[in-house]
Amino acid sequence: MSGENSSETDKERVDRELIELLNGLRVLLPGVQVLFAFLLSVPFANGFPTTTDFQRDLFYVTLVAAAIATALLAAPAAQHRMLFRSGAKEKLLKRANAYAVWGSLSLGAAVSTGVLLITDVVFDRWLAFLTAALVAAVTGWAWFLQPLRHRALDD
Repeated sequence: MSGENSSETDKERVDRELIELLNGLRVLLPGVQVLFAFLLSVPFANGFPTTTDFQRDLFYVTLVAAAIATALLAAPAAQHRMLFRSGAKEKLLKRANAYAVWGSLSLGAAVSTGVLLITDVVFDRWLAFLTAALVAAVTGWAWFLQPLRHRALDD
């Protein structure tokens, strides 16, 4: 037996951890889905043809990052359905955790590049890069660096 609760079996721990992971993904998925849906509509807006090459390239990066985030963050739930009762729950949990981390990285990239794009269109490029860097730094710290630091200090 292992885990946070010493009275739970390995099966109970894996079940609990998978439920916790899927619940966490339920928080991330709506945001990335809204972002992706918005990005799908942008090229059809009246002003899109007037964007610069830099802005179109940035739009492409943002769109692809959001699509990858959507695929990776939805993968654990889809795989859970495909592997239901196959006895592979612990392998699924480890793989799903990796998908969640990579999906979060992709989401962070999509949000940061989206901020860069919008700010570049509305304001000056220097402010766009500054704002996007700030968003990337806050996201990187809150989502990845602080938890890794916590983990390192606990070990």
